[in-house]
Amino acid sequence: MPIQRRLPKFGFNSPNRVEYKVINLSSIQALVDKYSLDTITIDTLIEKGMVSSKDLVKILGNGELTSKINVTAHAFSESAKSKIEAKEGTVTII
Repeated sequence: MPIQRRLPKFGFNSPNRVEYKVINLSSIQALVDKYSLDTITIDTLIEKGMVSSKDLVKILGNGELTSKINVTAHAFSESAKSKIEAKEGTVTII
C-alpha cells in the first residue's frame, strides 16, 4: 500500500480562531415585530433561544430593517452597521 494511503490526513488548525454565532438582520427584524422590542442585547437573544450563553454573536447584514433599533453584540459586519445606522439606530460592540 502506498505511503500516502497509510498515513492519516492532517492540516493546520489555528488556536486563535474565534467562532461566532451569526444572526442576520432579518432575524432581528422578526424579533422586533413579534415582541415589540426597541433594544436587542445578548441577554435578549439568549432569552428568546437564538443563542446560548457561551456563544459570541456577530450580526450580519442579510435582510432589511423597517424600524429604529439599538443592537448590542460582540461583532458586526460593515453592511449590518450601515443598515442599522441608516435607520438611526445604535450599534454597540461589547
